[in-house]
Amino acid sequence: MLDPNLASLLAVLEVFRIAFTRPSFTNLLVIACGWILTQGPHAVTEALVMTGAAGRRHHEAFHRFFSRGTWNPDELGLWLFQRLAPFLGEGALRIAIDDTVAPKKGPHVFGIGTHIDPVRSTRRFRVFCFGHCWVVLTVLVRVPFSQRTWGLPVLFRLYRGKKECSEPEASYVKKTELAREMLDVFVSWVGARRVELAADSAYCNATVLRGMPPSIVVFGAMRPDAVLTSLPTPRKPGQRGRTSKRGAPLPKPQALAKDDRIPWQNGTAELYGCITKVRYKTLCAQWYRACGDGLLRIVIVATDQGQVPFRVFFCTDSSVDVIRLLETYAGRWGIEVFFREGKQLLGFADSSARKEAAVRRVAPFVGLLYTALVLWFLEGAAQSHLATPPLRPWYPHKRGLCFADILRAAQRAMAGLDILDSINTFEHLKKRRAQAPLPDTHGIHGRRLAA
Repeated sequence: MLDPNLASLLAVLEVFRIAFTRPSFTNLLVIACGWILTQGPHAVTEALVMTGAAGRRHHEAFHRFFSRGTWNPDELGLWLFQRLAPFLGEGALRIAIDDTVAPKKGPHVFGIGTHIDPVRSTRRFRVFCFGHCWVVLTVLVRVPFSQRTWGLPVLFRLYRGKKECSEPEASYVKKTELAREMLDVFVSWVGARRVELAADSAYCNATVLRGMPPSIVVFGAMRPDAVLTSLPTPRKPGQRGRTSKRGAPLPKPQALAKDDRIPWQNGTAELYGCITKVRYKTLCAQWYRACGDGLLRIVIVATDQGQVPFRVFFCTDSSVDVIRLLETYAGRWGIEVFFREGKQLLGFADSSARKEAAVRRVAPFVGLLYTALVLWFLEGAAQSHLATPPLRPWYPHKRGLCFADILRAAQRAMAGLDILDSINTFEHLKKRRAQAPLPDTHGIHGRRLAA
């Protein structure tokens, strides 16, 4: 009898079926299952080996799935987001935007360029990396099987530098313009629902923030020398001339931080999984150059470690309190965790694709597969016996589950699966899933997952 956990995993992948023909969808299942089963460097050919499809289907058909297919990763992201919607609650949607570098070499690979590696670089010493740069939008989700906020990617854009866009038919688009493009796409998905965007200082500028729909509230980082102003005075009756959009100049954040006449306030916030005491100063002001004439909540936080004495954060909703502002901004760390886990465990940067269409699809496919696996866990797999982590006596303080546990559970579910067997078509899977017993909701050892 088909394992109900395997049937539920294939059912999650079925949300993509509407975008493909029957043969293409079969190819997607083979690649997705092989990608999950791969232990080392990920590639299409390795996926064929891991699923046993090598020699039974010609490998070129699976390469053409990426290089000549007509499917759009944005549409796959939309359907996956709709499947994820019941786990996002009724309140505001939280998202994060950032970029990451995927190291790559090859003279004929589309989109390769020289980019700054932010992981190995410092303020004084910059390390450059040759490869692809991806701008990613993730949905931030709190899950019951982990204590941290998870970033689940749904939208992707490939950034190309000015040198790579020197051809007459290519046009240069900045990272911030790509981010704004993804934001517009995401707003078209959710309509007027409130969206809380967390972004670092690289994406807190006029290109991203000016003309933002009122439904989007930004929690970002501000440069310490930003020019701040108060709200303009109300227009007097009979006053001539253009209405002012800015008020009187206010001290810059760096000046406020050094001003001993303004005392530091104390608070406690949960930042990056730790209860932290913070010292801060706050005010409401305009940052006209980046955000226009709206009123912002600005917070200056003193740092006790490192070479930077303080950091500055802001929110485009001036009614937000300081602690919530800091905690919401800290939630963007979920996208950084995805970058690490996607590269190290799922091969987000392993693509050997060379043609433009394939390059623009392989990495988004891997990112969406990451989201699909977490969604599978949310829909019940986290309570099954497959989710039981290995016994590690030297690691008794582990709480909750991580993506490595999710990937291991998926590999356990696929053990012995022949994805090309005709009995595993979705017509048979649906019938078997309807007749299959409910999965074990307590696990084989009756363990209790940490909330």
